[in-house]
Amino acid sequence: MGLVGSFTMLSRILGLVRDVLMAGAFGTSPAMNAFVLAFTVPNLFRRLFGEGALSSAFIPTFIKAREQEGPDAAWKLARKIITLTALVLSAFTLLGIACARALEWLPWDGPDIPLTLNLLQIMLPYMIFICLAAITMGILNSLHHFAVPAATPCILNICVIVAIIWLAPAFGDTAVERIYGVAWGILIAGILQFAVQLPMLIKQGFTPGIDTTFKDPKVIKVITLMIPAALGAAVTQVNVLVDRLLAASIGNHAAPALFFSERLIYLPLGIFATAMGTVLLPVFSGQVAKDDHEEIPHTINHSVRILLFVMVPAAMGLLILARPIIELLFQWKEFTAESTDFTTAALQFYAPGLIVFSLAKVFIPVFYAHQDTKTPVKIGLCTVALNIFLNLLFVFTWPYEIKHAGLACATVISETFQVVVLALILQRRYGSPGWLKVFIAASRFLFAAVCMGFVVLYGQRYLTNILTGSFGPSKAPLAIALFSSILMGTISYVAIAGIFRFPELTEAYNAARRRKKTRAEVES
Repeated sequence: MGLVGSFTMLSRILGLVRDVLMAGAFGTSPAMNAFVLAFTVPNLFRRLFGEGALSSAFIPTFIKAREQEGPDAAWKLARKIITLTALVLSAFTLLGIACARALEWLPWDGPDIPLTLNLLQIMLPYMIFICLAAITMGILNSLHHFAVPAATPCILNICVIVAIIWLAPAFGDTAVERIYGVAWGILIAGILQFAVQLPMLIKQGFTPGIDTTFKDPKVIKVITLMIPAALGAAVTQVNVLVDRLLAASIGNHAAPALFFSERLIYLPLGIFATAMGTVLLPVFSGQVAKDDHEEIPHTINHSVRILLFVMVPAAMGLLILARPIIELLFQWKEFTAESTDFTTAALQFYAPGLIVFSLAKVFIPVFYAHQDTKTPVKIGLCTVALNIFLNLLFVFTWPYEIKHAGLACATVISETFQVVVLALILQRRYGSPGWLKVFIAASRFLFAAVCMGFVVLYGQRYLTNILTGSFGPSKAPLAIALFSSILMGTISYVAIAGIFRFPELTEAYNAARRRKKTRAEVES
């Protein structure tokens, strides 16, 4: 998790630079709104076929084939699945482009929809390459090679950064013209992300080629497992699409405000929760393959406590520092003070969701490791129904200024429902993973986070007031006050954890020492 988290942190930092540049170049403008809507579709397929249903069905089957039949059988299965995925996604891409071209002929009121359709046609092929990259990343992770897959997402951020700085200006002077350069940068990034996986995959024993013998029982099994998982992922992603469409109906500001606030949520979520989820799927799959079911509750308990140790203070920090963070990072050029207001509201409602979003990364891999893709589907359907109901309720009842934040609030509430139900089912199947211990740990973390919150809140305000007069019209006072308050908050949280002897702090320290010792032994 430390290795994956380190590369993910680099990717998130690059992603933050990308988002800062996007905010300055496009703000919450109609061009940015069109881009967010258009990118939702290929991103939907990435999560559906790449990171979601296909990976969850394929990786346990790949591991089982390798354990029971040997590496050659596993690699043949991989070649068939990659071929099948490329063919299916190519068909979807051609169909999507044809539909987008047909829709262009309709008499739309205004340029927003035609711009969205044009951007969609450029970015649709991205989903072919990013889904293939996701599959190859899953294969390498299952072989316990985490470095290359974890570093690969950096390519997307680097390509978009290059596109914003150099490629986009070549398309014109207006935001509507320059957004096309960003769309082409997305497509190039997808191609490169798949290409960089192949050398390591070949080194591990994979032989590139086309294999269309899809009647293989293992391929049929993967498809059979994938269908319910795809249905579950589909309803979740349709829910995301509904959120985007509802946001677009609120105003041009809503979808970009949700986009930029989500990016800040993904920073800690990606560094810790996604990293742990990436590691846990092959870990749980290995435990299941070896019939080591007694170890699963222990793994769940340990993973949940470690995640909460990080995510509870992270959520508190984002909740308190939402406005200064957004003002410092995004408020420049096209991203106005009004854009900051809209994005701050969304981020403050998203912040508590960090906790439940991260817990889902621990619970769902347990079901996938057992090749149970139906249970998450059933829960997902209920979650989506609840989310859509809450979305409509909040959009029609909340004030205009925070209608879009209601969508964020609905997401957090529905995800909380999903996590609670998943936890109850896991307890029924495998026994309690020690919920009392988890609850006591969470209470400790919350106490420490509240104390940290007071330090951060008053420290940031005090430093901003005393530094404002010492600098000219710049963001220096805000930056110094923000980073200083974050440092003070971190020190106070760790200090409280040390004073009250939180076992999670000791576990993290011992793990770091073991990793350092192991690395030294390998080097020697």
